[in-house]
Amino acid sequence: MKKILLLLMISPGYLFAQQKDYPIQAVPFTQVRLSDNFWLPRIEINRTVTIPASFARCESTGRVKNFVMAAQKSGKFCTTFPFDDTDIYKTLEGASFSLATHPDPKLAAYLDSLIVIIGKAQEPDGYLYTARTIDPSHPHAWSGKERWEKERELSHELYNSGHLYEAAAAHFMATKKRNLFDIAIKNADLVCSVFGPGKLHVAPGHEIVEMGLVKLYRLTGKKEYLNTAKFFIEERGHYKGYDSTSKDEWKNGSYWQDNTPVVDQEEAEGHAVRAGYLYSAVADIAALTGDDSLLRAIDKIWNNVVDKKMYVQGSVGAVGDGERYGGNYELPNATAYNETCAAIALVYWNYRMFLLHGDSKYMDILEKSLYNGLISGVGLDGKSFFYTNAMQIRNSFTFPQLEATRSGWFECSCCPTNLARLIPSIPGYMYAVNEDNLYINLFINSSADLSVRNKPVQVVQTNNYPWDGGLTFTINPKAAAAFNLLVRIPGWAQNKAVPSTLYQFQGESAEKPVIKVNGAVVDYTITNGYATIKRTWKKNDKVEVNLPMEVRRVVANEKLKEDIGKVALQRGPLMYCAEWKDNNGKAGNIIMPNSAAFTTEFKPELLNGVMVLKSDVPAIVINSSENIATVKQPFMAIPYYSWANRGKGEMTVWFPTQVTDIEVLSK
Repeated sequence: MKKILLLLMISPGYLFAQQKDYPIQAVPFTQVRLSDNFWLPRIEINRTVTIPASFARCESTGRVKNFVMAAQKSGKFCTTFPFDDTDIYKTLEGASFSLATHPDPKLAAYLDSLIVIIGKAQEPDGYLYTARTIDPSHPHAWSGKERWEKERELSHELYNSGHLYEAAAAHFMATKKRNLFDIAIKNADLVCSVFGPGKLHVAPGHEIVEMGLVKLYRLTGKKEYLNTAKFFIEERGHYKGYDSTSKDEWKNGSYWQDNTPVVDQEEAEGHAVRAGYLYSAVADIAALTGDDSLLRAIDKIWNNVVDKKMYVQGSVGAVGDGERYGGNYELPNATAYNETCAAIALVYWNYRMFLLHGDSKYMDILEKSLYNGLISGVGLDGKSFFYTNAMQIRNSFTFPQLEATRSGWFECSCCPTNLARLIPSIPGYMYAVNEDNLYINLFINSSADLSVRNKPVQVVQTNNYPWDGGLTFTINPKAAAAFNLLVRIPGWAQNKAVPSTLYQFQGESAEKPVIKVNGAVVDYTITNGYATIKRTWKKNDKVEVNLPMEVRRVVANEKLKEDIGKVALQRGPLMYCAEWKDNNGKAGNIIMPNSAAFTTEFKPELLNGVMVLKSDVPAIVINSSENIATVKQPFMAIPYYSWANRGKGEMTVWFPTQVTDIEVLSK
């Protein structure tokens, strides 16, 4: 693994050298200023609606009160789950990201007031866990009688710590204040003193403490944090208390990814959010330590997910019982679980895989999840959410676990607060650099200030993505500079629905991306998914990329039994669905023959502005004589992310191509 030198200043007089890291370095979101009509409004709604609503709900539901009572050592834990502390931490993280690009004295003061409450709840040795501290003699039922006793399973003590570290790192970097950072450091020092070789051996039941410790290591240079994160990963698969012969995931340890050492794991198993956080941390540790055995493991697991365990709209975690990955090709539509947090974890993991390997296939999966199965989790109002993200909803029968309407909050409200922290950071996934290479990964109207070989370069993007495939990049180096510009050519623009055989486009498109430099068409080769343009760049050099935006039919691997004889619809990075609202009150009766032709229309008044797909297709109806017939009717599809913003009704992603493939359950 390539060695680079990273110098990081965190406070006056404190500097350390980090000898290993990702070969490719991300450009921080704080260096990118958006001006687009797709992501900027979402980030603004997150800032003005989602984050305030999240804090208000943390107060009204008792999450803040738990910290107050912990400080007083009096009262009774008043929410449901011992990990409810993290909803405050995650919202603090999102608010800190927001402050980094949008100073707000009132919000900053509110965060400081919360941090005072959190600090008072911390015990003298650094322990911070309200479900025990409020009343140590009667802790939460999941917590065990003693500290860490149930950490391997249910207590979430280290999970809480991990989200504390993530929030503290974000707050410190945004404000340069140490108030939350010092609380996190005190807790991390305790954790490192308790766990490790010759100390307590436990694999955390819900991963994320590993990712958080890595962030603290990056900010402090304290090797104990990196060593403890690596220890937690290496500890997995060594517990003797599981029943290895059992098929029950809770009994054999696979629910917690604890049944086999990480280096021997080849398949994504267990709780999908836990898994995504683990794989993200494994990538971090592989980069920072040069441990190639860990790298090989997550390469295999990534292939397993993309080859066999991912839904067509970029969601993972098919099984509701345990919020987990199912078996290979176990991707049912009627009961699809697809937790929003799992999509967020998938984004974290795939970006790290890109930073390790420099291959655009990881960004292809990140984009698919981001534009589809992730932002579907938040309503257009910014304060209503999906915990699960369905593949189909029927009026006649819906499984209880599936959500057909959005909720303002959940008893387990991990997804809304996770969205609050992810959305402000999206500009940080757009660019990356490595030596003479500047990567452009996501296409968002914006201006970015970055450096290539320590030479300042401004990149201005002009586009109407994801509605239009015309992209313009204006390159403005401070002085003429020679470097390679690597523009991601998405898999969907190269006749690849996904970087595997799990889904494919029906038929080949003859349209190819066209690239111009300063108005002249240039030949290009694609390496690892990137068109590379090598030249000495001068101020106002323009690169134009035209990506074909055809409507494509997607078909599934024959091993996905529920999708045989069906097609899904994709245009650019967006997957589409049909809702009852646009299709005569139903969606489950639509037939999509191969002969159907599509037109597109941008509707600015619909769903905050969307490109819709239109056609005329057959639909099954039951006539007045109780006979089943097909009639041709107008068809309209909307982007999947935008469904369930107009009330409750039917929705579907997959469309049968023949009448015999549809089941009519009611009128």
